Amino acid sequence: AIAELQEALDLPTPPSRIECYDISTNQGTATVASRVVFAQGAPRKSEYRRFNIRTISHQGPDDFQSMREALTRRFNRWKDSQADPIQATPDGKDNDETWRILPDLLMIDGGKGQLGVAVEVLKEFGLYGVLPVVSLAKQFEELYLPGQPTPVILPRTSQALYLVQRVRDEAHRFAITSHRQQRAKIGMVSQLENVPGIGPAKRKALLRAFDNSIDAIRKASIDELTAVKGITPDVARAIKEIL
Repeated sequence: AIAELQEALDLPTPPSRIECYDISTNQGTATVASRVVFAQGAPRKSEYRRFNIRTISHQGPDDFQSMREALTRRFNRWKDSQADPIQATPDGKDNDETWRILPDLLMIDGGKGQLGVAVEVLKEFGLYGVLPVVSLAKQFEELYLPGQPTPVILPRTSQALYLVQRVRDEAHRFAITSHRQQRAKIGMVSQLENVPGIGPAKRKALLRAFDNSIDAIRKASIDELTAVKGITPDVARAIKEIL
């Protein structure tokens, strides 16, 4: 599959490491970008990452801006790792080695528009022409390459097509899963804010005390809740009733 894909896309090296990005949103709510990594044709789930998109809140869905933010943040991490190659924890282990490693192929879920955004970001970081990039459109599973008006159509039974489909489907699955988790978190935080007597400061104090877990707050006893600064017994009882 890797050899077929290299030939079909005319890549300088085998795409042994592929990073794929996808966007999941619901009318601009809880927009999440996913990054999945395939190494030697197999998913490397320990290197999956998600980006909670911050730049389009209250503006409605914008897949292009969401993709731009995700890729910009990813390559900012890469740039920072070049400026500070040590980036080690006290035990000497790297915080996240995956950011400093460039893939052999950057893959975007989408068509020409998403590919154009990726090209712009790569140019900003001086990586255009260094890091091969391709987008996979859903309708006909065609692959778009920068500067080529005609997409690459892989044979329906080729191993290369099966590989890019698996990568894309995994990025989509991971993006949807992350999006649902984010929506659930937002929903629970909204419920917490609706508790009488809970303002931003008390909400932050509760989340800090319970490791940012709404579920832990829900399960906490009255005594545990009132141990948080500012939470009175009446407020604690209201939390229990509403959550």
